[in-house]
Amino acid sequence: MASHFSGVLQLTDLDDFITPSQECVKPVKVEKKQGKSVAKIQIEDDGSYFQVKQDGKLQKLEKAKITLNDCLACSGCITSAESVLITQQSQDELYRVLRQNKENNSKQVVVVSVSPQSRASLAARFNLSSTDAGRRLTAFFKNLGVHHVFDTGFSRTFSLLESQREFVERFRRSEQDKKSLPMLASACPGWICYAEKTHGDFVLPYISTTRSPQQVMGSLVKTYFAEQQGLTPQQIYHVAVMPCYDKKLEASRPDFYITQSDTREVDCVITSGVSELERTQSACTGGSPDAAWSCLCDRRFSSVCGNELMRHEGSGSGGYLHHIYTYAAKQLFGIDAKDISYKTLKNKDFQEVTLEKDGAVLLRFAATYGFRNIQNLVQKLKRGKSPYHFVEVMACPSGCLNGGGQIRPLPDQSNKDLLQKVEELYRAERPLEPEDDEHVTGLYDTWLRSVGEDRARELLHTRYHAVEKADSGLTIKW
Repeated sequence: MASHFSGVLQLTDLDDFITPSQECVKPVKVEKKQGKSVAKIQIEDDGSYFQVKQDGKLQKLEKAKITLNDCLACSGCITSAESVLITQQSQDELYRVLRQNKENNSKQVVVVSVSPQSRASLAARFNLSSTDAGRRLTAFFKNLGVHHVFDTGFSRTFSLLESQREFVERFRRSEQDKKSLPMLASACPGWICYAEKTHGDFVLPYISTTRSPQQVMGSLVKTYFAEQQGLTPQQIYHVAVMPCYDKKLEASRPDFYITQSDTREVDCVITSGVSELERTQSACTGGSPDAAWSCLCDRRFSSVCGNELMRHEGSGSGGYLHHIYTYAAKQLFGIDAKDISYKTLKNKDFQEVTLEKDGAVLLRFAATYGFRNIQNLVQKLKRGKSPYHFVEVMACPSGCLNGGGQIRPLPDQSNKDLLQKVEELYRAERPLEPEDDEHVTGLYDTWLRSVGEDRARELLHTRYHAVEKADSGLTIKW
């Protein structure tokens, strides 16, 4: 239940998931002059702001527009600012590029990369299998004029392999470098921005440098794929379909901007939800399967076996804990740990996995979802009481399958029922071990080794930046 304080201040649901506020503005900073009282701000019923001067006169204050990088990176905040953000990252921008392609002789090659979580969300809404949803989505995009449709499950294989190797390296040097462990997963942009803006240099060394699947795909498309097609990175317009609004924020990071080509690795992110990708409903429903629906994602950069799309074992957030755990157990201790037993701790979004031998704990991993659990994790880390070697951290409760950009329940459907259906559809796909993907193995030889070790690290890893806290209206005690 919402409690209204004024026309612009509203207290929404007190839960992990932050729902959109009425408006999102960057607060105006009022300088305090020595020896004088702080200026008073008056908020009118229509939401406008006025500064009350000493003589009683009112001066209207302008509201400052925000960019993606100004946002603290909660799904609700980005959604609220959509009127600003949508100008660069929306389905309308994609349609604009496709329209220009039809009208002009000079064309951009349009590439769309679809996440497995978005595919499962669409499948749940339209009562399809996840693979069939992917097939129909590919046909829809190609009918619009998109040239290539890829599956970010493919780029996730790179992300998992790099994360596995990074963890083993950190574990082996942990005696000398106390900030090597615990290694914290880096695929969630909401968590990354929270860490950068809230905990700064203390937490950042613990976070894995491995890129998320979205940004691995961005690197793959704008470098290797562009070169293979005889194109410059700027000649490709790359769109990612994601379960999370914060992926728009991730795509806008300066670290993923190709300065030489004046372009981003991912130009536009659209989500599965009602305001964006769900507008494809007319294309995804009705009719019998025919040749128009028979095309899967382009196999060049997709995880496909026969006519079925594939997934990775473990959680619906990418399975980082599962794959790093099994790889580390084998590489470090020679133990085959395929059967993983999860222990639920304080709640279903905080689970633990332990590898023991002769009564001694060799590895202790955890999955920590939702900001309440994340805050507890960070506090333990700051007190030096975190017992974990690796933590799969995700900002959304229940992880990426329940991302803020996923399709919302129908009026007669509960959140719980919808999430269960999405999870079932996601897990119905055949699992693929990262090490068994021969296409990815081949690209390590043909793409990454050809550019040199330093360049390969740059293409698959990233950096983080502590953000200095600034005074803002959010610090006011109401």
